[in-house]
Amino acid sequence: MNSFFKNIILKLIIRDDTIDRSKISDYIFAKAYKKFKITVKHNIKDVFLILLGILSASFGFKAFLLTNHFIDGGATGISLLVASLTNIPLYILIICVNLPFVFLGYNVIGKQFAIKTAFAIGGLSIALATLTFPNVTNDNLLVAVFGGFFLGAGIGFAIRGGAVIDGTEVLAIYLSRKFGTTIGDVIIIINILIFSTAAYFLGIEVALYSMITYLAASKTLDFIVEGIEEYIGVTIVSSHNEEIREMIINIMGRGVTVYSGKKGFGKRGETKQTDIVYTVITRLELNKLMTELDKISPSAFVVMNSVKDTRGGMIKKRPLKH
Repeated sequence: MNSFFKNIILKLIIRDDTIDRSKISDYIFAKAYKKFKITVKHNIKDVFLILLGILSASFGFKAFLLTNHFIDGGATGISLLVASLTNIPLYILIICVNLPFVFLGYNVIGKQFAIKTAFAIGGLSIALATLTFPNVTNDNLLVAVFGGFFLGAGIGFAIRGGAVIDGTEVLAIYLSRKFGTTIGDVIIIINILIFSTAAYFLGIEVALYSMITYLAASKTLDFIVEGIEEYIGVTIVSSHNEEIREMIINIMGRGVTVYSGKKGFGKRGETKQTDIVYTVITRLELNKLMTELDKISPSAFVVMNSVKDTRGGMIKKRPLKH
């Protein structure tokens, strides 16, 4: 690599001026450069996802929700509710309502999250102020469903990019840590207050349609964040652990982890050394795994739990053998 470009890259990677960059070996430089490329690649991907989220959310707002005075839950719901009751533009309210959550996110989650969230919220505000979209439909049910769909997709893409355009979850995380409540309980309480207020000021019918908007947004958000496939983590305790391991690898075509443990049995709780098999499969493969497992060890102890997403390994690479 040209020494001029190498020096520029070193300045970007190593910002400590007390270090003599000319004495850095090629190996250390190559290692640092690899990390630098990965960071840049991830940041570009995050920016793209956040921009996609901004576009989707602004379309949901301006093409569906705003013209029909429907609201959503969370911080966006508060912004929409205030916009419906006053003459304050939504793009100003989006910033005002979410700004405290940016500072809270800085303290609760970190600096990088706060910067990305500020970028996402600022970008959404600019998009709402400058972009124009046609009013797609005046049918209340379609407005509620598709308005929620595009808004939920926007929030989901932003979360995928490491930011939020609705700061309610940041508040929920903070309150759950402070008072020991669950995040879900905090979000439910916030949304009950929002929809109750909407029912009082906008009417019960608007509030009910707004609940449909919230449900559509929530389901779309889950779909975007968690992905299409649902994964199941399966833990198997059996004396036929070696046969089960080979079955998962050779027949299921999936990766497997084997770790040592102890199993207890009997009235006195005696323990016995055993190997424990763990694998991750998709929900559609569960039936086949149970069928193959019954062939080997019908009495095996099996524990299954939901897995949000996976990365690496063989789960997404090797096809299922039939």
